[in-house]
Amino acid sequence: MAGATGKAMRQVYGETLVELGKTNPHIVVFDADVATSTRTILFGEAFPERFFNVGIAEMNMAAMAAGISTTGLIPFVNTFACFMVLRCGDPIRSLIAYTKLNVKLAGTYAGLSDSYDGASHHSILDIAFMRALPNMLVICPADGAEVKAATEAAVQYKGPVYIRIHRNECPDIPENDSQPFVLGKGKLLRSGKDITLVATGYMVHRAMEAAQILEAQGVSARVVNIHTIKPLDTELLERCAKETGGIVVAEEHSIHGGLGGAAAEAVGRLYPVPIEFVGVRDTFAESGDYQALLEKYGLTSQHIVKAAEEVLKKKGGL
Repeated sequence: MAGATGKAMRQVYGETLVELGKTNPHIVVFDADVATSTRTILFGEAFPERFFNVGIAEMNMAAMAAGISTTGLIPFVNTFACFMVLRCGDPIRSLIAYTKLNVKLAGTYAGLSDSYDGASHHSILDIAFMRALPNMLVICPADGAEVKAATEAAVQYKGPVYIRIHRNECPDIPENDSQPFVLGKGKLLRSGKDITLVATGYMVHRAMEAAQILEAQGVSARVVNIHTIKPLDTELLERCAKETGGIVVAEEHSIHGGLGGAAAEAVGRLYPVPIEFVGVRDTFAESGDYQALLEKYGLTSQHIVKAAEEVLKKKGGL
């Protein structure tokens, strides 16, 4: 399944920008003095005349990108995901989203992946903010191949896009990468009839692991990758609710306002079924080893299994 370790998402992102830059002269890249971390340094080295390091001035960076997009250029705005929301939030809302400008926002070091820098650098509310913005498309890739596909799709899409990018190396997911990437459409990675595990980003491979554990317990678990959180594939979620009768949502984000909230809104309206959430539970996380943080704050395959067992109990199937 996802045993092999792939490239870091941010590395794939930087390499993809360079590839796109070779054939599309309209792409320009902005960074807020973290280009080595976001890997936009690769674009800067390849196309120095189209790369702008604005320094630690995130609000200005977003405003500059808004302005330059009106000339027909396609700006990619880059910083850590936490700063994309907390420092760029005003111009993103007032200039980019409000006027539907063709600006691409890439928030790296998402979730808890900037683990040793602690709560100030963790990003567990960016999905909630971005999906609440009118006109904003929100993508959360699951592995390197999907980062590449998402970045390519963002260039073709006319309008504001937010791409959520993980810091660390992520396992490749063959079942995910064998399917086409279509904005607004989830991917069914594994069939199952007893319960649906819905995941996004880094938690997709954890959901696949959880499905294997559940299979050993005699539970047939379906796995769905929701890479586009907005617009949400409500049709797929409704079908899963009807066919399996229960859902677990897993994300490296707060349980408030992220994919879990979006899925609950859709399922509650279209076909209510028992639902449980795996995510950060209304707390700030501390500094530490990344895998240790995932364990402490409930973001592992075993936590997904436990949530699935709770849903099955509510269904009367366990």
